[in-house]
Amino acid sequence: MTPTQAPVVRHLGGEAGHRSFFGGTSSKARTSSLIVVVLASMLLTIFIGWPALLFGLVAVVVTLVLTARTHRGTILGRRKKRRRWRDRIQAGTDAFVPYDVAAWDQLEQAACDAKGRHAKWQARRALNGMRANPDGADGMGWLQYGRGIPGIAWHAPVGEPAYLSVVFTVSGQLRGIESRTVMNRAATAWGAFLAARAVPSVLVEDVQTVTRVLPADTALQEFWVLNNLDPTAPPAARASYEEVLRRTGDGAMVQRHFITVKWPLTPEFTAAAAKHGDGRDGWRNLMATEIGSVYRGLVDARMGAVEVLSARQVTAAMLHQQNPSRPLDYVADVHPSRTGLPSHDEFSAHIVDDRDPVTGAPVTWWHRTARIDARNLSTGGRTQLWMLELLIGRDLDFVRTVSFHLHLVPAAEAKAAANRDLVRDQADAISKTEHGTVDLDETSTAMTASRRRRTDLRAGTGHHGVAWTGYVTISARSRDELARASRQLEEACQTALGIEYLDWQDSYQAAASGTTWPIGRGQTATDRSLSARAYRLLAGRTEKEALT
Repeated sequence: MTPTQAPVVRHLGGEAGHRSFFGGTSSKARTSSLIVVVLASMLLTIFIGWPALLFGLVAVVVTLVLTARTHRGTILGRRKKRRRWRDRIQAGTDAFVPYDVAAWDQLEQAACDAKGRHAKWQARRALNGMRANPDGADGMGWLQYGRGIPGIAWHAPVGEPAYLSVVFTVSGQLRGIESRTVMNRAATAWGAFLAARAVPSVLVEDVQTVTRVLPADTALQEFWVLNNLDPTAPPAARASYEEVLRRTGDGAMVQRHFITVKWPLTPEFTAAAAKHGDGRDGWRNLMATEIGSVYRGLVDARMGAVEVLSARQVTAAMLHQQNPSRPLDYVADVHPSRTGLPSHDEFSAHIVDDRDPVTGAPVTWWHRTARIDARNLSTGGRTQLWMLELLIGRDLDFVRTVSFHLHLVPAAEAKAAANRDLVRDQADAISKTEHGTVDLDETSTAMTASRRRRTDLRAGTGHHGVAWTGYVTISARSRDELARASRQLEEACQTALGIEYLDWQDSYQAAASGTTWPIGRGQTATDRSLSARAYRLLAGRTEKEALT
């Protein structure tokens, strides 16, 4: 990210994290398992001697096999998915029913009256299936949800830090055919927006971009015709206009863009809010200032028409993504507390059962979500239009949502991490050379990436770091259509985007659907180094007497 200059090409892919203590980008599961095995074998050696060494050798080999990465993940990862799916079925969390007081009382009474092991299990499953929020929006509430005012969502997911989020809708930077100069300026403006919010003094930590790709809706054009059509117009002219609408809408896909900004509820946030008022009023006053700052930043970033969504509009977008038969902007029957629709899961799909709000007919939609990881992205130069095929590809005629989560890292922390990674990569290369080991491109690729990051973050550039994760959710009317869409998506990603492997979030597709909703789910903060944590501790909070 840079606030001054945007190069035409950037290199992405090949890295998904920083180097481990043992070098390389081994997963935490592999590193922690190897440490446990080595320590256990050392302790057992004291008591049983050489058999402990043999046990340790066998355990290390087994650990390496179970955690070896393949194009279908690791053996350990696949076993975790199967175990998670069995546990969900056993607990009843593979289904979701919106919470209702009367229905809950009936289920609770049925659980008390149940006789027999199987009946009690079914009653417990029914109770666990009724929840206030769907899995994709677990722990979500509202700090501010009035009509006509910005909706401020309050998130407290289980096992994750709490945060606030606000959604902005934008019309986009580019319209039609634009010159390379215009595209470069647009990329520079977006980089400036991100860089301005990556500095440690800013309360924003994550930014999510969401692009919803759905069939064209000709309702506005039809409404215009009803109000402006000449009553004396000949029938042939009317039929001609109807044919134009039908042909332009047939097979056409349009895009809607959202940007979600997250504010973690850290001690810095609460200290800043205390200067704006007492309790939650201080939070809302501070967020009003923050929302205005982000709004101006998006306008300066040339994002076109920028609007802040209310709580009802955000909820309407979430309900539309669960049931695409609902119009995206339909808020007539929406309440911010009802964010989920009745659904159930299969191992590879999230199935929503609802009704078409226009016709009242029952509809069923099947959803599947995949993760785009930098590790599975082929290293190479890419422009800011590298995702264009996924957004407007002619062969992709199914409804989909593409979301990228950007975790902003201050320049000092990003540069320190790049220096550590480069030192470990160089040490790994020297070690392989001394031992006569052939480098299979892993070390050289990693060293090139870390050297490029260090160059980008040199002093005076204004660059900051970012950790990113992408998700794609596809929607279809049936299981067969979903399977076909999955194959089409994989083919498009491999041939046009250089994404070698899509990590389908199977066994928990309901929760994975939330990663493409505009609520900021799907990205966890990167682990800060000891020096970075010490620096932030020394920085402390603002002085009580200070204005800001």
